Amino acid sequence: MRLTVSAFVTLAGLGCAATLVSTTALSQSSASPPVRYAMDAATMSGMGAMASGGGFGAMMGMMRGRPPEAVRTLLLQHGASTTAPKPQADHFMPQGAGLGTSLRLLPPAKTEYEGTPSFERPSGRLLLYWGCGARAPKGQPVVIDFAKLAAGEMPPGLFTSGVNLPEDWTMGISGSKTYTSWPHGKDNKSVPANGSLIGPHRIAANYSKEINFTLGEDFMPPLQARTSDVAGGASNLAWTGLDKATGYYAWAMGAKGMGRGGTPTEMVWWASSKDQAFGGPLWDWISPAGVRKLIAAGTVMPPEQRDCTIPAEVMQASGEAMMVNLQAYGPQVDFAYPARPADARKPWNPEWIARVRFRSSTMLLPGMEGMAGSMGGTDTAAEGSGEPAKPAKKKCKGLKGLAERAAGLCE
Repeated sequence: MRLTVSAFVTLAGLGCAATLVSTTALSQSSASPPVRYAMDAATMSGMGAMASGGGFGAMMGMMRGRPPEAVRTLLLQHGASTTAPKPQADHFMPQGAGLGTSLRLLPPAKTEYEGTPSFERPSGRLLLYWGCGARAPKGQPVVIDFAKLAAGEMPPGLFTSGVNLPEDWTMGISGSKTYTSWPHGKDNKSVPANGSLIGPHRIAANYSKEINFTLGEDFMPPLQARTSDVAGGASNLAWTGLDKATGYYAWAMGAKGMGRGGTPTEMVWWASSKDQAFGGPLWDWISPAGVRKLIAAGTVMPPEQRDCTIPAEVMQASGEAMMVNLQAYGPQVDFAYPARPADARKPWNPEWIARVRFRSSTMLLPGMEGMAGSMGGTDTAAEGSGEPAKPAKKKCKGLKGLAERAAGLCE
């Protein structure tokens, strides 16, 4: 099955519209700090490792029952209220990071477009489900017509926004006169598998004051998860807990049906939350304080939870094209100069603030766990020859078919 770009663009846009939280500057500060720095450290395992740099080797390892090596990624962002003719910043890492002396942050490259990009108007339906359980509750799914969504018709009351997280300030181009980041087109080197962030960090820029901090936290361990069939057609998602996880959030996307041009006629989106909370910040990093609020609201699963059942209706609606994602939110470390006063009533106007966030996530295809055995058997000898017979290959179907095709199990 071929999921078209337009369908995924629409679905991604829907996720952005699912704004669960509003983010503001630090509430204790009377004004936004002139210099802000954000460092996001992620660990990705499963199919997520393959998509984030593990490549074909990671896929083949999964096919043989060997989990792919986890991939570590970094996102560095620096913003300031000052300017420079040619802005740049350098993040001097601890030696154990294995990333060289420093990482150079640069402004976003200007992108030039030639002509008008073509856009295929999506068709079909999106089915929304949420909540852990063998059966979907009454009132589900919420059905969205892609054509109406593309035309700007958003169903009222689709997403909840009852939790406000003012401590989760945003970082981007719009809030800074000068903005630089890493990785970028001139440097996108991979983080070594054994690289460590523990130690002193120094950020020097030609458009702002220097930032210094010492980090005692490191990348989170890889998140390991499996699915198993449940009587009645549901699927149980279970995972090994991580000590530093503050909470978990799972979601799944699938599609089935064939329309014009091979596009799916139905797409399915499920989330583990007890309410209609999809995408948006839930796919991002969330501070431990924010996660605690979301756990209380039933949006995020608590850190002691180890499984969640995907309803049978979701599995049936997804056909053979389903991808499951699980995210473990992790620690956050904040730095500032001068430090925040112990007395919250005192004014605080820091020259700079810095934030380091951690998370671990994994991606899997239900049913892939049993594929290792299908590759370990031997072929029956062909009649009248000394060579093994080659069984007829099945047709590749769905998202799982991408991995099966790579292993030569289907065509």
